[in-house]
Formats: sequence, structure tokens, C-alpha cells
Amino acid sequence: MVGFKTIASHCLLALSIALAACNVHASETAAPSVAIHFSFDRPVDASMAPFFLAAKDGRFAAEHLNVSFTSAAGSPEALARVAAGDSDLALVDINALIRFRDKADTPPLKAVFVLFNSAPYAIVARKSRGIHLLSDLDGKTVGVADSDLSIRLWPALARQNGINVSHVKFFGMSAAVREPVLSAGQVDAVAGFSYLSAVNLRDRGVPADDLAVLRYADYGCEAYGFVVVANPAFAAARPDALKGFVRALIAGINATAKEPARAADEAASHIDDGDRDLELARLRTVLADNILTDVVRRNGLGGIDPARLERSIDQIAEDFKFRKKPVAGDIFDGRFLPPVESRLIN
Repeated sequence: MVGFKTIASHCLLALSIALAACNVHASETAAPSVAIHFSFDRPVDASMAPFFLAAKDGRFAAEHLNVSFTSAAGSPEALARVAAGDSDLALVDINALIRFRDKADTPPLKAVFVLFNSAPYAIVARKSRGIHLLSDLDGKTVGVADSDLSIRLWPALARQNGINVSHVKFFGMSAAVREPVLSAGQVDAVAGFSYLSAVNLRDRGVPADDLAVLRYADYGCEAYGFVVVANPAFAAARPDALKGFVRALIAGINATAKEPARAADEAASHIDDGDRDLELARLRTVLADNILTDVVRRNGLGGIDPARLERSIDQIAEDFKFRKKPVAGDIFDGRFLPPVESRLIN
């Protein structure tokens, strides 16, 4: 009788443990997803591939996140959405964020992840117009699109490289005609993003060997590029969700680096009449020049060098009068990044 009771007790204990384990597993798998409204600051292009690949591969779902994507008409609009709480997160130009934060009564928006370790700013010129180096812009005409971000750092770049800004003529235009105007020879060069203008011009039939892509980063510009910025209330209320988003994005970047063709396909599928070959060329340029830089390969994805960020703020100040010039900690919050070993490129 004692033996039977002992066996029965052991059976009941084992059953209780099994049921408890099932309940824990069920509660984990049934954990509610956190909805995240995410805004891109411009129409979709291949540079957004890591986000789409993270979604397609179930990386966000594995972090119990339900991420929806929308596009804004520029970084200022995307920042305004995040500031108002209409978007939880957004991909914006960090240099636009720095200027935005200087406005009175602006919520303390901060970047939480750096996607572009190097800004994509560039002057794209025709060699056939006598431009091979930045100094060759003396006496030339450069097309500048409305709301162009790169031209805001031109004064600092020109000073660093001994170029008299009064000797370069700027011709305003809409972004829609920037590449056509250059390909037609109406200007000598255009300001913009290297992975957009240069790739678009080659697609329009301008010979690659006639293009001089004068990247700001090669001439002393220390600016970072696109970053993920967070609504402060969301970051405070959902820190684990934000950390999960960053982990998923890192996985998406690693997958994009390993399979750029698949990533370009996924990005093109989000673009009306998307050209997979064009987006693949764009993606390869972005990965090499902006995302997987030598600094990132050494130090990992997502972070900043505070001293470099503050030097870039000094460069912005050459064409922008700050009410109060920020320091790195005002602009970037690294608390949501995983350890460095988890951010290294696989």
C-alpha cells in the first residue's frame, strides 16, 4: 500500500511538472505581439532591404513584434510623425535629426541604431565636363534638388578642401529631373546620394567611366547617415520591444549581406514596377559604401563614436546656427543595442 502511494505521488508530481511546462510553453508562444508603426523617410529603395528581409524571414515575429511600414515625404515629415506619436520608429537622416532637435519644444527624439555608418552624400559629376576631383568643381554648375540634404554640409566640405564656395554655381531643380538634367548636359554635376544618383545615371545610359562619384566621406565629411529614431514615450514604455526590433534588424542586415540578390528581390517587390537588377546594383553600392564600412567590420553594427558624432555636429554648425549645440548623448541612445559580439558582421 505504501509502495502504491509512493508510485502514485511520483506520477502526480511528474504530471504536475509536465502540465506546468506545457503552460509555460503555451504562455510563451501565446505572448501578444507588440505593434510597431515604422516610417521610412522616403519612397522604398534597396537600402531598406534589411527591414523587409527581417520581416520576411520572421525575425520580427520571433521577437513578438508586429511591424507595419509606411513612407513619409522626407526626414522632417518622418521626424514629425515620431514626435507626435503617429509612428513609433522611423528611418531618418541623423543630420536632419540634429537640426530638428534644435527647435523649441521638440520632444527629445534620439537615434537608437545607426544603419549608415557613412553618409551617402556625394557630388556626381561628368568626367567629360572636366571633373575628376572635388577641386575640379571650381567654375562649374551643380544641380541641387529641392530639400537636398547633402548640400547642407557643402560649406564645411568646401572649406576643408580649400574650395571657394562663390566659384561654384548651384542650379535648383526638382528631384524628379536631377539625373535627366545631368545626363542631358545641362549641368556639370548634381548633389545627392551616391547610391541613388550614380546608379540611376548608369541606368539612363550614362557610361560608368564618364561618372565621377565624389563621396563626401572621401573628402573629410564625418557625418553618419540613416538611423532608426524612436518616440521617447514608446522607448520608455516598451524597452524590450525596442531591443527586440534592433536584434531583428541586425539579423536582417546579416541576411542581406549574405544574400544580396534575395534581399534586392524582396526590396523590389515593395516598389511599383521595381527593377530587381537596378535595386541589386543599388544595394551592392549601399552595403560597400555606407553599411558594411571598415569601421563597422571592426566595431559592429549600430553604434557611434561620440567624438566623431560631435565633430560632425561641428561641421553642420558651419551652415546652421544652433540655439544650443548638442553633444552626442543628446542625439544617440545606445541602451537598446545588444553587446558588441552580437553586432559583428557574421
